[in-house]
Amino acid sequence: MPRLFSGIEIPSTLADGLSLMSGGVDGARWINAESFHITLRFIGDIDDATANDVVAALRATAGESFSLRLSGMGSFGSRKPRSIWAGLETSAALNDLQARQERACQMIGLPPDGRKFTPHVTLARLRSGVYYPDVEHYLAAHSGYCSVPFEVNQFVLYSAKPSTGGGPYVVEETYPLASN
Repeated sequence: MPRLFSGIEIPSTLADGLSLMSGGVDGARWINAESFHITLRFIGDIDDATANDVVAALRATAGESFSLRLSGMGSFGSRKPRSIWAGLETSAALNDLQARQERACQMIGLPPDGRKFTPHVTLARLRSGVYYPDVEHYLAAHSGYCSVPFEVNQFVLYSAKPSTGGGPYVVEETYPLASN
């Protein structure tokens, strides 16, 4: 039974730069640069027949290529953060692609994703329930982060082994986006 999600790969030059910002938060489990991505739709653990339906459904969601830029840092979990992430500048094209994928997944019978789409690249995972004062310092030190723009020419379908997250991820299918 595969665990699947769709996403956008981060160019290696940007991933290498993000990985240089790892450290400074005791107890953080930093993600490897090869695993950096932007999740579009978490699909979850599904059977092989549904996985085949997902592969076909996502093919119909491909649109035109677009540009993205990483910008800012944040964390999920407020006073007891669970993760540290790099954010993205607002992108209508990214939001449209994600919405098409959400609709496609629901049309093949998957339940709606109950979480609000918050595009980001997870940099580190933190043990839940622990107060991390270093996170505030880390976020303040990197608050001005902004990458060069990068072109999104494809999205991918990833598989992951059931775990606490952070990879390794395997690209199962690639979906090219049309040049605009």
